[in-house]
Amino acid sequence: MNSPKKQQLVEQELLSSYESLYRLAFTYVKNEPDAMDVVQESAYKAMKNAGSLKRGDFVRTWLCRIVINTSLELLKQKQREFSRETIADDGREDRYCDFDTIDALEILNEKERAAIVLRYFEDRKLQEVADALEENLSTTKSILYRSLKKLKVKLTEGEVCYES
Repeated sequence: MNSPKKQQLVEQELLSSYESLYRLAFTYVKNEPDAMDVVQESAYKAMKNAGSLKRGDFVRTWLCRIVINTSLELLKQKQREFSRETIADDGREDRYCDFDTIDALEILNEKERAAIVLRYFEDRKLQEVADALEENLSTTKSILYRSLKKLKVKLTEGEVCYES
């Protein structure tokens, strides 16, 4: 695939999955302005490096990886905690409105968080998650299983069990 075709493919995917990429960035940076910055910076990086895309059928996975890496770069650069009070209410429905679950994601490491977000928040196929994490399928399944167990423990802390 030549470079103009790759650029066109990347551009089309950016336009069609902008909201999904925004939500992915938001789960990392926790506020709208930074998530928008991450998506814009990721779009710039993707267009600039479109020629390095090896397979056109992995463009979505490639873009998710760029967004994740750009989000992590921003977090490292800022080195501060974000609070949910910075979320601006722009009238749109937020698919990630369960703040307890979003807060619980903090106990996961970067790879575990990415796996959970891609699989359950973005409804990606297991193979797509594996590709984005640069892991094989069985390792990705193990990461997801381990992450779900951690989240269950975190989310059920302090609950009283009435079963006998």
